[in-house]
Amino acid sequence: MKYNVVHRGDDISKQLMQTFHRLVQQHGLIHDEEAPDIVLSIGGDGTLLHAFHQYKEQLETIAFVGIHTGRLGFFADWKPDEVELLADMMGESAVVNDLRVVKYPLVEIQITTAQGIETQLALNEFTLKGVDATLMAQLHINDELLETFRGDGICISTPMGSTAYNKSLGGAIVHPSLDAIQIAEIASINNRVFRTLGSPIILPKHHHCDIYPRANQNILLSLDHVYVQRNDILSIRSMVAAGKKVKFARFRQFPFWNRVREAFIGYEPINENRP
Repeated sequence: MKYNVVHRGDDISKQLMQTFHRLVQQHGLIHDEEAPDIVLSIGGDGTLLHAFHQYKEQLETIAFVGIHTGRLGFFADWKPDEVELLADMMGESAVVNDLRVVKYPLVEIQITTAQGIETQLALNEFTLKGVDATLMAQLHINDELLETFRGDGICISTPMGSTAYNKSLGGAIVHPSLDAIQIAEIASINNRVFRTLGSPIILPKHHHCDIYPRANQNILLSLDHVYVQRNDILSIRSMVAAGKKVKFARFRQFPFWNRVREAFIGYEPINENRP
């Protein structure tokens, strides 16, 4: 089994990386930056997003696993003091040649300009916002006009990303086993002149959303952690990526709703005297 490590760059993450290298070498795992079977992310959720985009052309052959060294890591299953246990379980998995993974959907974005079509993938979300004025755009669902939007922007998220920016916008938390994307408005303007649906929309696979911004409008695009300003966009199509999913290695059970509870609520012991 081949592996690589992507880390945040702080001292704790660097030390954990060195410890992990030493431990997995004892199990015969091979360090390979170019074509790993497993990519270990040490840091926060941003570190895993960097790892995903670094290896997004190799998604069919790579699985990700995370150790979070900050206060909260939604993507990460492991804590720093569990690095030895993780190394042991990876070693056992290599011996029996049985790597268990879960596969989650991605959002595909097709950006059309006068020069052609650019295709991108996002693990968490894709957003577009107005730069020097409010964003004005038409939204079409499956080639039918839904609304004309005016406001700060639009966020389109995957189920994994539904717990990120989407959640702060009032979007729903969607289980990542569902092949869907979610569209959430960012501070839409609603009055007698401008009117939008005002609610998040969840689209299943095989459905698509087309966004047609006002011509020559300065727009700030974000693709997970990457930001770029554009004024040449004719349209943006978003949909569940067909035939492409991200894989996470699961060396132990960590149910999604447990992850949600720990991230946003915390553990509260049951009071047996509670009615």
